[in-house]
Parts: sequence; structure tokens; C-alpha cells
Amino acid sequence: MDKRIASADAAIATLTDGATILVGGFGLCGVPEHLIDAVRRKGSKNLTIASNNAGTDGAGLGLLLQNRQIKKMISTYVGENKLFEQLVLSGELQVELNPQGTFSERIRAGGAGIPAFYTPTGYGTMVAEGKETREFDGRHYVLERALRGDFAFIKAWKGDRWGNLIYRKTSRNFNPMMATAADYVIAEVEQLVELGQLPPDQIHTPGIFVNAIFQGPHYEKKIERRTVRKS
Repeated sequence: MDKRIASADAAIATLTDGATILVGGFGLCGVPEHLIDAVRRKGSKNLTIASNNAGTDGAGLGLLLQNRQIKKMISTYVGENKLFEQLVLSGELQVELNPQGTFSERIRAGGAGIPAFYTPTGYGTMVAEGKETREFDGRHYVLERALRGDFAFIKAWKGDRWGNLIYRKTSRNFNPMMATAADYVIAEVEQLVELGQLPPDQIHTPGIFVNAIFQGPHYEKKIERRTVRKS
């Protein structure tokens, strides 16, 4: 099945206000920047976004925060975005912070059809407030619900028209598991290759998980925190 689509704008044609979107990437690495730009142009509002980070001021998901398009963020690390902090403190943005391992496992469980799981992480802290807890073999655990999205926005290095994907280095954080845990998965790739050019034993996300794929025309690959050696 040919899953190629003309552009990011065409890929999100069915995106509606109030949707829940899983957005891949780690910091600004492996971020589906063309899909984020398309959402900004479309102007969709009241979105719930699940992503490890909330972008930075003026980059990544920070662009949607600037437009006040995000109602709620489900994240683990949001420390590089001053606007995010301002919106939370003013009550304009809801936030659900997760321990990073818990966040990852919630998505994995969502993709595996597991509705909930117990983890010791967060027991006895504010993370466990309002959640069921149980004791197993003398250790206390918190019940965490699985996490799924209406959409998943995925960024890969290479892909083919069937939707098979290969990620490069840090971009394998969160992108592969998010591709399993949404009703509609859109992948943007740096290189769209012919069938047979991806070695079968190197494919990270099989095309069965992907609904649409397109090649991004240009990637800025911004650096979240640039450091240089002191002279």
C-alpha cells in the first residue's frame, strides 16, 4: 500500500480541535518539525500534547504554545521553555508531569493493549496523589494508566512508501513507541527511499503502524543548548 502523502498540511487534514497528539522527539532531536508547523498554520485549538519535552521558546512545540493552541501538556521535562512556565503559572495551560520512565511505559502499554500497570516510581510523592496503590512482596506500587493518542507525529531518518521507518541515534527516543500507540500515525522523514532499499533487519518501525508518510523538504535541526569549548 502506498502511504505517501503530498505534504504535512495534507497529512493533518483530519486533525480537529481538542485532539490528543503524541509528538516524538527528545529535546529538539527527532522532532517532527514540519507537522508542528502545519498544526500552527491550521490553527487547531485546545490540543492535548504528549511529548517528552515542551519544545523551547520559538522552536518545536514552543511554536504551538506561542499561538495558545495547546490546552494540556503531558510531559517529563519542561525546563527549557520560559513561556511554558508562564502559561502554567497563569492557569492558561494544564500540565501533567510524569517520571520519564513512567511516561515511556505508559505509551508502550498503550501500544501493547495494556490498560494500566503498577510501578514503584513515584510512590509516596505527589505523583501518586489520587491514584490507586498496592503492595506486592513488601514493596509499594502506583497504578498508572496507559497513554494513547488520536494522532502520533513521528520523525524518522529514512522511510519507504509502505511506511517502514529507520530512526537515527537519539531520534529513537519515544518516536518508535509512539508509532504504536495512536489511532492515526503520520511519519515525516528526511529520506524517502524506494522499496527494498531499507534492510529488513534494520527497520525500527514496520509500516503496519504507519498511516501516512511524507518527505520533509528541509530540516533546521536546531540545537537546544549550544556549548563551546572555553578558550
